[in-house]
Amino acid sequence: MDTTQRTEQQRSADRRRRELLEAADRVVLRDGPQASMNAIAAEAGITKPILYRHFGDKSGLYAALAKRHTDALLNSLRAALDAPAERRERVEATLDTYLAAIEARPQVYRFLMHPAEGGTGTDQGFDVGVHSAPLLRRMGEELAQVIEDRLDLGPNSQQLARVWGHGIVGMMHAAGDWWLGERPCSRAELVKSLADLLWGRLAAAGDKVGGPGF
Repeated sequence: MDTTQRTEQQRSADRRRRELLEAADRVVLRDGPQASMNAIAAEAGITKPILYRHFGDKSGLYAALAKRHTDALLNSLRAALDAPAERRERVEATLDTYLAAIEARPQVYRFLMHPAEGGTGTDQGFDVGVHSAPLLRRMGEELAQVIEDRLDLGPNSQQLARVWGHGIVGMMHAAGDWWLGERPCSRAELVKSLADLLWGRLAAAGDKVGGPGF
């Protein structure tokens, strides 16, 4: 098989994978954590064995969907952090971006963060800690890198940036999960309260010399 043929086959496989993920997204938007491989295969117009051929099992499909949505969310968070605004405004915008994302697609959020709620038998949900914790860790590491690149935190800056990154993501996740379930206040009120909690130390930290600024 020559290089051109292999490249075309890879493009075709990638395109088919995107189509299957889009079909899975439609089912997740409708069914949330109860989304099943049978329903996703039916939505895509294929049999379940063909779906397994592409993703292995529901865990493989979950991982692909998680990467798809986490990539999109991280891009949105980076855009909020890079916006031409004062630091406090960008902190609030970043918090709001996360909350707006889970508010706009609550069924997707629940599928990714509460998968053990759904399914029965061989198509049952997952252990939440095994499957959703890596998503939060990835977000924590990404935010830690942003903080380290932009803020002068003094000695042990790398360690402190990781503490802050994972701490902020944990706060956003826990507060957002509670808020999405109970809706005790408006999104704007929650954003302001969380920003108030973070602001003291963030306001005091100077920009790293030569960095992009925060």
